[in-house]
Amino acid sequence: MSSGVERQRRAEAGSGGQRRSLVPRSSMLGDLLPAGARLCPLLLLLLLVLPRSARAQEFQPPKEQASATGSRIHLGLFGFGTRVGVDPSGRKQAILGTTLDMGDLLTDRVRLRPSLEIGLGDSVTTYVVNLELLYRFTADSEVAVPYVAFGPALYSQERCATAVDCPQLWAQFALGFELRFRGHMNWLLEYHGEDALRRHRFFIGLTTRRGP
Repeated sequence: MSSGVERQRRAEAGSGGQRRSLVPRSSMLGDLLPAGARLCPLLLLLLLVLPRSARAQEFQPPKEQASATGSRIHLGLFGFGTRVGVDPSGRKQAILGTTLDMGDLLTDRVRLRPSLEIGLGDSVTTYVVNLELLYRFTADSEVAVPYVAFGPALYSQERCATAVDCPQLWAQFALGFELRFRGHMNWLLEYHGEDALRRHRFFIGLTTRRGP
């Protein structure tokens, strides 16, 4: 009888060892996946919610008024955009961003576009503030509007005071296009080359559209 009890104890010990060995393997999956990749499903869910928000509240762009002095510089808040993206280079983060349409310079094809990017999913959260000049190759009334943008940016991160080379001044480049969605809203697809093309970010989102 003692041999039977002993065999049962050995079987229980063996099964317990198997259970203990499975725990580290399952926990290792989270370590193998990049932090940005784990956040991608949340960003996709946010992107699916954006069109519903656009339908709930239709944006009406302000009417452009001619300057009394004849100046071709028109400044003001003419629109905004929201986007999500990924940074496969550098820290491999998921990115949340917003843009503002702040006016025209000389022509309505050249626009002032400040923007903010927040990088999530790494050991530190990063921030990039851009101030770019954007040139639109076609009019707002077109179904597809390609554009290019250039400008400076200020990079920062959490605990910037104790980090090496923080903050930093970057040279930015953007290439993208807008696709008509509905009303005064467009889809946005954009490649953002940052820090003199040392970093690469890819965005998709929604942005307001001027015109009828």
